[in-house]
Amino acid sequence: MDFLKIEASLRTERGKGSAARLRREGKIPAVAYGGGHPSATLTINPKDLSTALTGPWGRNAVLEVKVEGGQPFTALVADYTYHPLTRELLHADFIHIDLDKPVEVDVPLTMSGKAAGVVEGGTLRQIFRTLPISCLPKDIPLALDYDVTEMNQNDVRKVSDLTLPEGVTVRLPNEQTVIAVDAAVIEEEEEAAEGEGVEGEAAAPAEGEPATK
Repeated sequence: MDFLKIEASLRTERGKGSAARLRREGKIPAVAYGGGHPSATLTINPKDLSTALTGPWGRNAVLEVKVEGGQPFTALVADYTYHPLTRELLHADFIHIDLDKPVEVDVPLTMSGKAAGVVEGGTLRQIFRTLPISCLPKDIPLALDYDVTEMNQNDVRKVSDLTLPEGVTVRLPNEQTVIAVDAAVIEEEEEAAEGEGVEGEAAAPAEGEPATK
């Protein structure tokens, strides 16, 4: 993974008026915390953050935050807010990380191929769209992929069936089902009950036989 660089400066003013003033200048407020570091209020360019969030790693991109007037640090995006109408970024939270210590993030679980059970009429069911993992920052994968081609009807795949990159662990029990192929539902026609017929007019009595009421 290539670490993305973000330029930042320390912010001393706080409050709504200060934040509005920053946004008029093309900047947004941010805060950095965690990892045993004291909390710091920052100013960043929202375009830099947008580049990170819309990149292939999204929120899992490892950032090198260069702070003017402070110490640079590595971080992940912990949270961010945006305007509900304009979708412009308004604020960001960064969490300090140590490149030599594992981090916990969520990565997409993708599927490739076409399951044999689906070809036969079954339904492929993905239980988890993302998986919680732990690994060093440099080892964060874009996604975890599983080839479902060999899956038949009523097959399931568990965490233990996944092939994980070196250094990556899934923070779920090994027996947790993540993908399944449900069998096709066959609708059986109900047989007509024995002796049941089509309703109609009663048959006329035979000659010499009294009619029933």
